[in-house]
Amino acid sequence: MSSRAERTYVGDWLWTVDRLLLAGLAALMVAGIVALMGGGPPVAERLGLQTFHFVNRQVLYLAPALMVLVAVSFLSLRHVRRLALFVYAAGVVLCALAINFGPEIKGAHRWIAIGSFGIQPSEFVKPAFVVLAAWAFSESARRNEGAILAILLLPATILPLILQPDFGQTMLITAVWLGLFFVAGLHFFWVLGLGGVALVGVFMAYKLLPHVQERIERFLDKSSGDTFQVDTALEAFAKGSWLGRGPGEGTVKRILPDAHTDFIFAVTAEEFGIIACMGLLCIFAFIVLRGLTLARRSEDLFCRLATTGLVLMFGLQACINMMVNVHLMPAKGMTLPFISYGGSSLLSLALGMGFLVALTRRRPRSEMLDRMMPGPGRS
Repeated sequence: MSSRAERTYVGDWLWTVDRLLLAGLAALMVAGIVALMGGGPPVAERLGLQTFHFVNRQVLYLAPALMVLVAVSFLSLRHVRRLALFVYAAGVVLCALAINFGPEIKGAHRWIAIGSFGIQPSEFVKPAFVVLAAWAFSESARRNEGAILAILLLPATILPLILQPDFGQTMLITAVWLGLFFVAGLHFFWVLGLGGVALVGVFMAYKLLPHVQERIERFLDKSSGDTFQVDTALEAFAKGSWLGRGPGEGTVKRILPDAHTDFIFAVTAEEFGIIACMGLLCIFAFIVLRGLTLARRSEDLFCRLATTGLVLMFGLQACINMMVNVHLMPAKGMTLPFISYGGSSLLSLALGMGFLVALTRRRPRSEMLDRMMPGPGRS
């Protein structure tokens, strides 16, 4: 391909994608590196690693993540579905392998070790699940088999997560599936019924899984267990106040075990202040609202559902992490999108946002109608 043709192709891509959405994602990635420069070094020093070990690794992960996001955003709707199916199948298989052969970390088997790196397959299952569920729900408008597939997809996805166990991811995927169920136009009665089933599932998890029971009881009654991380996170917010103590001046991060992952939001509050945290919250809210606006404008049911599901998952994950940091929810072990350290999380988020950009790209009406028409080779 000539350089002129390449420039034209890239120019067409920049013209069809939503640049405000890309700007919001870029702002989060930059904010994540800045936040990790504050929360990462103390944890690295406690572990006997180089001072900027986690920062360097995050930058190393960020390069392929950007390539994944851009490459996936070029895909057509058909190839988005095919890639989601492949990632979902591979992710579920790897989840099963992690249960049987993965190392036990904090009482769970969620990882597969590859040399000095680790992969958490459930992270990649999430965006692929959303796309496949949206596809099934969109097909249910024409064929009953689509609704059956959409219903069966949920237990097939959360079963390996429960066995790991990974209660936080299970709740997140279930909540997004219920949201898609509602947006797909199915009767609100069924949404309430399925919500009741989900509450029964939470109650059963509380009764049968000791670590879930411990976390919920510790959230409701601090005297029932160790609340060191949550108490320390709240202390970080109090010390940082509105404007923060300044970059590198935080002290709470030196004793907070997960300062670079689950509680990086608290570290940001101490060093940059509550105003900076509110700025991060506004960026997350902008991306979610922008995604929902683009979904509403879409003429294709599959695009509308998949876009809604992806931004819903993105927003819920951010909300859960921030609510844990301010003690509004029990600890879930869930990262703050593009801010927390983690290779699997960063790459899976890039995959999900790549799907989102691909789904929200402007396409001619004739192309959309052609994709809706049944025909040989349609997938």
